[in-house]
Amino acid sequence: MAASLLWLLLVLALHLLLWGPAPLMTVHAMPPQPPVQCNDSGCILYNSYGAWNDRKDCHVTNVTYPSTEEELRLAVAHANQNRLKVKVVSRFSHTIPKLACPGSEHVNSLLISTANYGAGIEIDKANLAVTADAGIGLRELINKVEEAGLSLVAAPYWEGVSIGGLISTGAHGSSWWGKGGAVHDHVIGLNLIVPAKESEGYAKVIRIGPQDPLLNAAKVSLGVLGVISKVKLSLEPAFKRSVTYNFTDDNHVEDIYMDQGKKHEFADITWYPSRHVAVYRYDDRVPLNASGDGVYDFLGFQANSILVSKATRATEKSFESSKNVNGKCTLASTFVAAKKLVANGLKNGLIFTGYPVVGHQGKMQTSGSCLYSPKERIDVSCAWDPRINGLFFYESTAIFPASKFGDFLREVKKLRDIKPENFCGVDIYNGFLIRFVKASQAYLGQWEDSVVLDFNYYRATDPSIPRLNQEVWEEVEQMAFFKYGAKPHWAKNRNLAFTDVQLKYPNFSKFLAAKKQLDPQNMFTSDWSDEILSGKGSAKGDGCALEGQCICSEDRHCSPQDGYFCRQGLVYTEARVCRYSSSPSSSKV
Repeated sequence: MAASLLWLLLVLALHLLLWGPAPLMTVHAMPPQPPVQCNDSGCILYNSYGAWNDRKDCHVTNVTYPSTEEELRLAVAHANQNRLKVKVVSRFSHTIPKLACPGSEHVNSLLISTANYGAGIEIDKANLAVTADAGIGLRELINKVEEAGLSLVAAPYWEGVSIGGLISTGAHGSSWWGKGGAVHDHVIGLNLIVPAKESEGYAKVIRIGPQDPLLNAAKVSLGVLGVISKVKLSLEPAFKRSVTYNFTDDNHVEDIYMDQGKKHEFADITWYPSRHVAVYRYDDRVPLNASGDGVYDFLGFQANSILVSKATRATEKSFESSKNVNGKCTLASTFVAAKKLVANGLKNGLIFTGYPVVGHQGKMQTSGSCLYSPKERIDVSCAWDPRINGLFFYESTAIFPASKFGDFLREVKKLRDIKPENFCGVDIYNGFLIRFVKASQAYLGQWEDSVVLDFNYYRATDPSIPRLNQEVWEEVEQMAFFKYGAKPHWAKNRNLAFTDVQLKYPNFSKFLAAKKQLDPQNMFTSDWSDEILSGKGSAKGDGCALEGQCICSEDRHCSPQDGYFCRQGLVYTEARVCRYSSSPSSSKV
């Protein structure tokens, strides 16, 4: 029955992907909901997944929607005058940690939304630069830049972000070439609104240029220095890209990853460990006159049938509850085969017809078509929209010194080889996505050439329910962040990944000094940022390890009543993970 359901899901998904729905069917498109939801009892800020790491709602006392830089300044002035905590949110809200949450419901606060602040895009063709309002969406900016015959070189793979938000959190694509794959390393100036004295109107706009030492603090600021109002980015003359995916075995991926990053300007690798498959992305710029008008419409970011998203989640949930590892592996095998068939969303025109796929930079560098819910599709949304009970997952992102990443992969392979089917859970999503980010001058950026590893995996609807093979992902997670010293992506990860994070940045003290200079009264800090910047973890409690709120040190931090006990890792033995056993004594290591 499970195999039949999986085949039905695949057929339905491919039908919608390749040919679209029947033309006479009624359309019910569902664009993402606004992140701020208000009623008579107040306002709550959500992220796009509908749940923060701690599962607690973010209550907000006041919300304002400025549409100009002066209105932004007045909002900060009002907050300063009235001693309010301040945070900023865009119309997207795709951060996983509570970066945009001002604090608890008992804190007097002001949430500034940039949803209406996105009218200004000024392109300077002579100097190859663009200045944009911080609330501008990435897709809108890219389209304007491309219309002017220019290209933005770096962009994250997901386009559902604002310009201010993406640089604040260190968002990136993949490249070791030129200025690199992190967008903040292409920032050459920005405007920042900070608290001021009464004589200055309680708030002021400071303009930070390329030679200003504050720029290295402000380009990745986590929102704790002030409110970014404008961002100036460097551009290049327009170009095209040529992309080919090579689906092959994963032999020697740990030895050749650096060559991949050096040989191809926009290279990446996707590793499906349970399938023993590595997918090498050969991605290079080509001249504008190269033939091709391709598009990269990443499969996972396309508008998915709500029926398919719900059925996929229900199927995985049933495999979890029945501890059906083989079912997950069948699902993983099916999805990897589908991605190969359609080139993971690359299209030569309407569909994929063969490699290489050549297209303009603006159409190849980022994607997110589910944001727009095209009217010709029926009952579609982003697959993770919390209103549909679709996909619900964790996203762990670890940033390694390039020289250490090969040893990490070797150890993960050792763990995989103990029981490969235990890795099927990650291959249902996107496997391990491996990208390349160049060394940065930003204080909270990467101080050396780095390799970024992303992996998504099942998250239980009920936070008290353990997950099938969760000890595997906990060991990989702890191996990455603690044994190999990987840094967490600021806008992703479970809370434990940020443990002692300040020790991993040589210029962290310079960042704190800039924070003290710009926000001496801590108006822009919050419970979460205080916890991270101070390096203090949250208190441990029953079940805290199930959702990455802590690393277990006692059985009660797992779920002993369900047979999950705190045990050491199998390869990284210093890891402490929640492992299932039918007998508590037999599982002790």
